[in-house]
This record gives sequence, C-alpha cells and structure tokens, in this order.
Amino acid sequence: MKNNQILIAPVAITAYSALSASGLGCAALYQDLQANYSKLAPLSLFNVPFPAYVGEIKQPLLSIREQLSDYNCRNARVALTALNDEQGGVRAAVEAAKEKYGAHRIGVIIGTSTSGLYETEDAYGVLVETGKMPDDFHFVTEHAYQATGRFVQLELGLTGVCFAISTACSSGAKAIAAGQGLISAGICDAVLVGGVDTLCRLTLRGFRSLELVANQPCKPMDKDRQGISIGEAAGLMLLEKCHADNANKMKVLAVGESSDAHHMSTPHPDGEGAALAMRNALQLAGLQAENIDYLNLHATATKINDRMESRAVFNVFADAVPCSGTKGVTGHTLGAAGALETIIALLALQHQFIPGTQGLQKLDEECQCQVVKEPVSKQNMHIAMSNSFGFGGNNASVIVAL
Repeated sequence: MKNNQILIAPVAITAYSALSASGLGCAALYQDLQANYSKLAPLSLFNVPFPAYVGEIKQPLLSIREQLSDYNCRNARVALTALNDEQGGVRAAVEAAKEKYGAHRIGVIIGTSTSGLYETEDAYGVLVETGKMPDDFHFVTEHAYQATGRFVQLELGLTGVCFAISTACSSGAKAIAAGQGLISAGICDAVLVGGVDTLCRLTLRGFRSLELVANQPCKPMDKDRQGISIGEAAGLMLLEKCHADNANKMKVLAVGESSDAHHMSTPHPDGEGAALAMRNALQLAGLQAENIDYLNLHATATKINDRMESRAVFNVFADAVPCSGTKGVTGHTLGAAGALETIIALLALQHQFIPGTQGLQKLDEECQCQVVKEPVSKQNMHIAMSNSFGFGGNNASVIVAL
C-alpha cells in the first residue's frame, strides 16, 4: 500500500514474439517501425465486394502436428508460427519455466476476437452448396474463442490455468492484465499471454457496414482520416514472477482497465472510460503522468475513436508525453492489437526510439496531445504505456518498463 492506494507487483517479461504483416519476429517489426513503412496492401486472402487495404500476414505459416489436427485453422497456425520464432525465444522460455516451476504452474491466456472464424465461414459455404458441414470442421477446437489458447497449451504440454479473453480490440491487453493478476494472486508462477487474430469476411464486412473501413491505407489522427485498415497478428509474451534470475528483464508494471459501457460500438465522446483506464494503470503502478516517456495510442483512424482518445490523453497527460499510433504500419489487428502494440512499446524502450504515426499528413486540429509524425531516435526512455479500447467501452492501458 502507498498513500492508501492498492499497488500491483510488477512481473518480468522473459520472452516475447510478434508475427504481423511486417513478418515474423520483432526485428522485422522494428525495421518497419523505424522506417515508418506501411505494410498495408489490397486484400488477397479472400474476396470482398469493396476496396480494402489490410495488414495481411504473408509469412508462410507452420503446419499443425497430426496429434492436434482438430485445432487446424489459420488462427492456430499463426499462433504456432509466432510461438516458434527462435529470435523471440518464447517457446524456449516456456520450456525453461516448466523446468523451474512445473507445467501445472504455468497458465495460458489468449485474447482474440475472431478465433477460427475464417474456417467457419468456409465450412458454411460448403453447407450452403452441399447441405452438409464438412467432416473435417470442428467447431469447438477451431471456431470457439478458447480454441487457440487450448491449442497453445496442448502444444506446449502445459497443465495450468487456460482461458480466452474476447473484449474486441482490447482482448490482447486484457490478457496481459489477467496474466499479471494470476501471478500476483499466487495462482501461477508464469503465464503465457497475448493476442491472436486473423482476417475473416465477417470483420471486414461488419466494420464496412458500420462505415468504418477506409478505401485506402489508414491515416491515424489525420484531419482527413477515413477509417480503419484491418490487420492480423499474433503477439505473445511470457510473464513470470520477479526474482533474481530475471531482474534485468523488462517488466509489466500494471494494466489499468475500465468499462464505460457508453454504447455497443461507440466510445464515450469525451473519452471518460479511456482516461479512467490510463489513470487506473498509473495508480496501480504507483506512478504519476510525468513518469510516462512514450504512449502508443490505440489510434484506429476512425473519426470518433481518434477524437475521443486525443481528448482522453490530453485530460491525463496534457501535451507533455510524446505519443504515436502504429496501425498505419500493421493495420488494426483487433483482438491481437493490445498485445502487438505492447510489444511495440517494448521495442521503443529497447531501441530508445519513438515510432512515427504512419499515414499521418496533417494532424487533426482538434487533437491537442503531442502526436509524433516521424520516428525519433536516440531517446532516453524508461517507461511506456500502450492503449487499447474495445467495443462496449472495454478499455485497457498497459504500462511497461525497462
């Protein structure tokens, strides 16, 4: 306790990996961020009757082994490919944690909004044509939200807590919060957390029906922004309780959460829930606003969301913290965004640079916060925050530190 406020103990990040339109591994992601290079391109995975620029993964995906073939879907293959990124070392770190703590003390929490919906769409196409679902389609192990997390647990031979979180675009960030909570409560010694989402027809058509999909690469915080560019990604992190062996690792200090429940799909116009999530994160970490060196914005490039977030950020930080939105590089990866963009915050600290806001040409005059247009190097940063805001006002702000 500090000043009668409840604090949460930091957790170590012993390994992390990303797979996105930038390719496999954090080095590929960092390269695009440093160059402020957009990987958004016309959709090729399937056809939709409207123009759509997306952050599509072109990296060849690993195959699911025969013993787990019931879990075979794009979402699971994306998770598996990220898990086996040797540079990130997540799989190796999990194996080391199994030796240290035991498989029963390691949890798995995966955030997603699509799970295996892409395969479900294909299966229903077969149903329409033939009157019968395909024999190799397995609803529970492909479509259901918990499917990817359960697949990862079985693939790694873990036996601890395992569940999914699906709060739309904040899912990956809330998985980080839940993992820290399990460690803080003594239920787990380590938790593999993150988000995995893949492209599917429903999300593209659904956001299009809301008039939120841009017909060009997205332009976060720009005066003339037209909407989102959807992407797909996996962001995985192994969290562990802090001890001498991981004292030099980066940390999750806290995750602030809120739910303003203003509207099913529209955030509170003044960003009240978003501001509360940021303040809750600062409070749980025992920090003040001036302690944050960089803020990765949710910045979806929709008119309402960007306006709301800029107001919320100004209410918490004024214009004192440099911030940027990186969805112009990767696309909006929905349920994976919170995890992927927390990893981007980690890369910012690791390489001491502030990512730019790809696509931004002329800042919206209503935006009062300090939005960085081009990448800035040679910084002196120690603590960063990443924002993720989902439908229904499900908000999360993650604070990480060197």
